[in-house]
Amino acid sequence: MVSGAGRDLYGEKLETQFGVPMISIVIAEAALETVPKEIVDHPSVRKIADRRGKEPGQTLLDISYHYTAMKDLRDWDKRGRPDITFITLLNLLESPLNLEDRLRIYVHTRNDLIITIDSRTKLPRNYTRFQGLIEQLFEIGKIPPHGKPLMTLWKGTLKDVVAQVKPSKTFFLTEKGKKTKSEDFGSKIVKEDSPLIVIGGFQRGEFSKQDLGMADEKVSLYKDPLDTWIVASMVTHDIEKALGII
Repeated sequence: MVSGAGRDLYGEKLETQFGVPMISIVIAEAALETVPKEIVDHPSVRKIADRRGKEPGQTLLDISYHYTAMKDLRDWDKRGRPDITFITLLNLLESPLNLEDRLRIYVHTRNDLIITIDSRTKLPRNYTRFQGLIEQLFEIGKIPPHGKPLMTLWKGTLKDVVAQVKPSKTFFLTEKGKKTKSEDFGSKIVKEDSPLIVIGGFQRGEFSKQDLGMADEKVSLYKDPLDTWIVASMVTHDIEKALGII
């Protein structure tokens, strides 16, 4: 069950606090989705789902398990990597920037679903437990099921995230962007009132033209492609240094 409209889990408090910017980061076009209907009846998909006691369409698409079934899917090589989101979220949520309540985190999936994550969320360190948590989120739309949610799921595009955050400037981190030293990027970010940083949540390729068209600036931090969680760690580290947090 997915909510029809998004509501900001942070109570719209994304503005500068005491002269210090609130940083928003979105893991965009994330390779995070349940098994699509085109392959729910594939023997390998059903075997794994049966082993877990679930219907195939209730399980996360994972190229480690579903490679044979996935090869005929459109853009298959950019899909089925929930581990990218898992590792990146662990890095962001446990960063000093987040512990100091200076960070707001969103996940935008390739199927245009948005996950809003409370800064106090403690993710399981085990991938299998994370897998089950996200499958539950996809099914009921919030975690935990009762009480104030720490994670919410709603239907929306990356444009909807931008509209909700209302950033002073939107930065896309892409290997095709302007080459910039990480520390210089951190110094630039903290001069913005409410910057939004967009990091790709897929294993290869580029953002869609539609999403990339929303960039105010395109930035590259290294000459070669880097894993999403490495980029997230670099960015938060240099923002923390620029803010004097570390």
